[in-house]
Amino acid sequence: MKILIVNKFLYPNGGSETYIFKLGEQFQNMGHEVQYFGMEHEKRIVGNRVESYTSNMDFHTGKLQKLLYPFKILYSREARRKIRAVLEDFKPDVVHLNNFNFQLTPSILYEIKKTAKKQGRNIPIVYTAHDSQLVCPDHLLYIPHRGEVCERCLGGKFVHCSKNKCIHGSTVKSILGSVEGYLYKILKTYRLLDVIICPSEFLKNKLSTSPVLAQKTITLHNFSDASTVEQSEKEDYVIYFGRYSQEKGIATLLKVCKELPDIPFVFAGNGPLEDEVNATANVKNIGFQTGDTLREAIAKARFSVFTSECYENCPFSVMESQTYGTPLVAANIGGVPELVKVGETADLFESGNAEELKRKIAALWEDRERLDSYTKNCQSVKFDTLEEYCHKVLEFYSR
Repeated sequence: MKILIVNKFLYPNGGSETYIFKLGEQFQNMGHEVQYFGMEHEKRIVGNRVESYTSNMDFHTGKLQKLLYPFKILYSREARRKIRAVLEDFKPDVVHLNNFNFQLTPSILYEIKKTAKKQGRNIPIVYTAHDSQLVCPDHLLYIPHRGEVCERCLGGKFVHCSKNKCIHGSTVKSILGSVEGYLYKILKTYRLLDVIICPSEFLKNKLSTSPVLAQKTITLHNFSDASTVEQSEKEDYVIYFGRYSQEKGIATLLKVCKELPDIPFVFAGNGPLEDEVNATANVKNIGFQTGDTLREAIAKARFSVFTSECYENCPFSVMESQTYGTPLVAANIGGVPELVKVGETADLFESGNAEELKRKIAALWEDRERLDSYTKNCQSVKFDTLEEYCHKVLEFYSR
């Protein structure tokens, strides 16, 4: 099978890119042919045979370019032209979309279907929804400068993006977000998507508030690269690993840490609130970690904390913690409850509720018998491997 993977960034930049690189590599290992389409960039590590990519859009460039961006992020003639060259040369059996709004724009959907018709065949478009972009112009169902979750745009009421300056607190960017939402709603552009893979039932429900999307969504939890490991010798600390930022609940967690001075915490990560992390007496900041170093830090912890205050769809950190034999105290938000067994591998608390978080951490820390039971239960937790996940995705390609 020939698979064209589309993503605006074709270099390591975040979770979406990690996802497409691993999928592409696994598909190739399974005997399929894979090419990629997205923006050109000096750090690009994957591509296509005809070397056709859109120009890199840097929102921090000069004034002239910024004046042109409002037109380019709504509809890109360049993206249509560049993906056409790939489609005509590669002749993919399926196009797998990931993050494409703004830099590539939904204009490419029209070109894929036009080329398929020209070639006299069907080219299914499968889209992995890494966020809520199709129903929320800011893509997170969250207003960053207010620190609050928000569902006002659901049902196609995109004017609220402008009213609340949801995108970077900017009036201009937020108006453009609203315009994009209404434009593609009126055109019913997303009807051109054949299958929408949602990493959680939570996200599926949010996307299904759009009548155009409702019949196309399916739930498929993310794969886990982490294999179950032998139980590590536990050490006396609680771990947080992830970004040090407001939406991740770090301010709330640090408040709780200070009120539990007898419990040692280890933080692994980085972010804008790093100074506050470093200033907390019973928190040891080991910085951003990966690979075996991070795995060992997670596996040796008594339990981990997941404190996000924005909707999370299928966080790898919740999956990895259990896979490494470490229970959680986790925020009851988004798709998190779908990934844990409450009362067996994790305790949940109301997101943003510092008092409840404090009680749950203190109670689990003191109850070593229950904690040992949770730890043992984590050994039976199983998520799809990358290979298992890819076999399921291939079934959607054939729908």
